Parts: sequence; structure tokens; C-alpha cells
Amino acid sequence: MPIGKTQELIVVKTTDFGVFLNTPTGEDSDKILLPKSQVPKGTQLNDVLNVFVYKDSEDRPIATMEEPSIELGQVARLYVKEVTKIGAFLDWGLSKDLLLPFKEQAYEVKEDDAVLVTLYVDKSDRLCASMKVYNHLSNESPYKKDDEVFGRVYEISDNFGVFIAVDDKYSALLPKKEVFEKYRINQPVYARVAQVMDDGRLTLSVKKKIPEQMNDDASFIYETLQRENGFLPFNDKSDSEAVKNRFHMSKNAFKRAIGHLYKERLITIEKDGIHLND
Repeated sequence: MPIGKTQELIVVKTTDFGVFLNTPTGEDSDKILLPKSQVPKGTQLNDVLNVFVYKDSEDRPIATMEEPSIELGQVARLYVKEVTKIGAFLDWGLSKDLLLPFKEQAYEVKEDDAVLVTLYVDKSDRLCASMKVYNHLSNESPYKKDDEVFGRVYEISDNFGVFIAVDDKYSALLPKKEVFEKYRINQPVYARVAQVMDDGRLTLSVKKKIPEQMNDDASFIYETLQRENGFLPFNDKSDSEAVKNRFHMSKNAFKRAIGHLYKERLITIEKDGIHLND
């Protein structure tokens, strides 16, 4: 009988310490116990009960009427109750806490952390948690281009960018070219959907739509010029990385912004940089 899933099982035997459940075609050896404290009042033989199946502290399959916060194939944010020598234990709504092994942690978690995890069955046929959630996030989000979304960082790649779980369940990427600050795992991110890929995954941007962002960027550069006595040694020929490090924006965004300031006659653009007009 599979563990880690809620399923409908039939009462096949009653005892003083609970009832035994099985599938309609299960062997006698497949039956599992629903402890007396969990048995609904008035339960009789052949009743069908909706239960979650997992393993107790002695690694025996057992049923519960309690609803866990996560099942196989799902992703959920759970709180760390305790960190021990074998890993962290998470609160998932059942009497037996859920183990998050060290090897399945994306970073060193501590007590009271809220961590995004998926549920899996380990080599010993036990349910465990893992922070490696990429393949378990959904591609079927309700969001479309330019929608504003909220998510948290769950993985950082030097090659691709920052991976974000939108609403803790939808797969999204903040591409490398959009990364203008140092992110950390579990960091909250407010972003805009820049594109919905063919496979349904979301590509995000932390920038607003171009007309709005240009005004924000232009204002930022203008205020910086005022603080720097009216001169900045940057222009449309400046190195992209230098622009990104100094202004936290892309070279294209920088060019649009100074172009806007130039058209408003607020600056002049020279070979040595940009100058604030009197």
C-alpha cells in the first residue's frame, strides 16, 4: 500500500486498539492500523474511510484521519521544529515530525525557519522532506504577462539566474540579466511577469514596464547627479558591468534613462560622462 498519499480504504477488522484498513483487493498482509484515538464514532466493518498513510516511529505503515500539510508530489512551506545530528524535523500537522536530511537542505536551516520542501520516499521506504523542489513546482499558473507576483528564492544559479517559487507553488526564473543585487535562499521577491514560456514556466523581472521604469531610473540618476555635484563619469558608451554595479540597472535601461533626461534638457552627455545642466 503506497505511503504519503490520502486514500479511501475499507474497514476490514475491528479491535480494542483501533480498526484495520485495506484496499478492496488487498492481501491480508497489506492491512494497516487506524489507532483507536483516530477512529470516527460509529465506524463499522466495511465502512470506507479517507485516511493518510505514513509510517509510525517504529517504521510501521499506519493510517491517520489527520490531514498533513504536504503529500507526495506536492510542495509546501513548513516550519523547522528542531535541528538534530541527523537533520531538521519539520511540523507537517502529524504527531510524528517530518525529517529534512542535511543532504536535502539548500542551506543550513535553523529552528523556526519556514522552508519550502517537497515530500519523497527515501531508500529505506520512509517519508522525508527535500528542499530540491524544482521538478515539483507547477507550470500551470493563472498569471499572464505584466501581472505582479510574489514568491521566494529557492535556488541560485550563476549560469541562469535566481529561481523563485511564486505563491510557493509555481515555477519562475529571474534571469541572470535581471539580477542587480545579491539574493539569498528564502528571500521574498516582488516581481512582474515578463514572459510566460511555452511550457508554462514564468520569466520574471524586478523592473516595472519600460515607460514607468524609465521615469524611476531617470529620477534615480538625476538624484545621484545632484549628490555628486552634477557629474557622473558614465555615458552611453560605458561598460555594461560598470553601469550595473554603479546604478543597479542594465545598460539599456541606463541609456533609456539618460536619453529621457537629455530630451528634458536636464543633462548634457559628453565624452567624459553626463553633466547636470544649470
